[in-house]
Amino acid sequence: LTMAILTSVYPSGTRVRVTQQTPLRAETWTNEVEGVIQRSRQAKTGSWFAHAKDDQLWLDRLEIRLDDGEIAVLNLDQYSVVEVIQP
Repeated sequence: LTMAILTSVYPSGTRVRVTQQTPLRAETWTNEVEGVIQRSRQAKTGSWFAHAKDDQLWLDRLEIRLDDGEIAVLNLDQYSVVEVIQP
């Protein structure tokens, strides 16, 4: 069982803005990150999940380089929106 939201959809070098939301009971937290994709992949977590590949929970991960050089690793879910930013 995997969530194929982004894996291999955008090539490395693509500039994107990722908006992620965390729904809470009374509000929603929103965070935006903008940068250049270094790598997109599915990676397993340390969590055990029956009947999944290698009995692990797999997440879509996007690694992007921010403008200040920092590398951000984002776990994508159904609340993640990825927008391509044209140069």
